[in-house]
Amino acid sequence: MALLPILSYPDPRLHTVAKPVAVVDERIRALAADMLETMYDAKGVGLAATQVNVHERMLVLDVSEERNQPQVLINPELVWASEDRVKNEEGCLSVPGIFDGVERPARVKVQALNEQGESITIEADGLLSICIQHEMDHLMGKVFVEYLSVLKRMRIKSKLLKAQRELER
Repeated sequence: MALLPILSYPDPRLHTVAKPVAVVDERIRALAADMLETMYDAKGVGLAATQVNVHERMLVLDVSEERNQPQVLINPELVWASEDRVKNEEGCLSVPGIFDGVERPARVKVQALNEQGESITIEADGLLSICIQHEMDHLMGKVFVEYLSVLKRMRIKSKLLKAQRELER
């Protein structure tokens, strides 16, 4: 296993739409293991392949308190979303140090493949629902700050670009 570099907003690669995983094989299982290691190391609850510059439809997550219930979703598809919506504070490993409110459906149902290539269905609410929707957005090339006002996005972009410049010195 290996830690993978996480792309930081406003990197244009974060806006790449991921392609479906053609076959669940050892390469995909190794990528899932590396992504989980990277997510845990970064203290995140979810990570999409797009964030590690792999543009295939795969995400990993673990919203458990003990951080011992990893899930791998390959080619996830949203099959249902509730009409009732909730607004929650979200953050992102690709937008470090930034948190803001995002409104999303309260509950979702998703179909995907697991790391064995088996079809699974997940009905989610609470943090799991938010996390799945947030990571699936990444697979469509969307970062959570795009739900915010243009002014907030510009401030975030400026702040992160300034931080990157300071790191490069």
